[in-house]
Amino acid sequence: MRKFLLLLCLYITYSFTASADTIAIDHFVIKENPFAKDEVAIIATDTAGNIRENVSGIFTFTVNGFQEALSFDKGTAFYRHKIDKSMFLYSKHENDNGTHSILYYVYKHDSKLSPWHISWMLLLAIPCALILLAYMFKRFIIIAVIIFVIFFYFNHHNGLSIPTFFESIIDGLKGMF
Repeated sequence: MRKFLLLLCLYITYSFTASADTIAIDHFVIKENPFAKDEVAIIATDTAGNIRENVSGIFTFTVNGFQEALSFDKGTAFYRHKIDKSMFLYSKHENDNGTHSILYYVYKHDSKLSPWHISWMLLLAIPCALILLAYMFKRFIIIAVIIFVIFFYFNHHNGLSIPTFFESIIDGLKGMF
C-alpha cells in the first residue's frame, strides 16, 4: 500500500511539474522564397545563424505595421505578399523574451529578390554624420540639408516611414542593454 501511495504521489508531482518546452523565436532572417516568385521567407535562426528546425507552429509577426500570423514549418515561414518593387521590410516579433525586430531592404532586380540587412547603427550614423559635417563646415549646411531631404525621401518612398525609422533605432538601442 505504501508503494502505491508513493507512486501516486510521484505521479501527481510529476504531472504538475512536467511541461513541454516553449519554443521562442529570438533571432530570424529574411531570405528570398525559393518556391514562389517575388515573395520572401522568414527563417528562425539561432545566434550562429543556423536554421532552427524545431520551430513549428503559428507565430505572430508584425511586418511593415501589419500583423500577420505566419505558419512555421521546420523553421521556415513564407510571407505570402508579392513584392512589386524594391522596398524596406521591417519585421517584428514579440514573445516572452521580449521584442525582436529587424530591418531589411529588399532589392528587386530582374526576377530576383536580394534582402540586405540594415543595421540600426547605419540608420543612426548617416543623419549624425550629416549633422556633424554641417556643424563643422558652415558652407556645407545647404548641401547637408539637401542630402538629408533626399535620404528621408528615399526612405519614405521605399516604405520606411519616420516612426518606423525611429522605432528600429530604439529597438536596436534596447537590444544593446
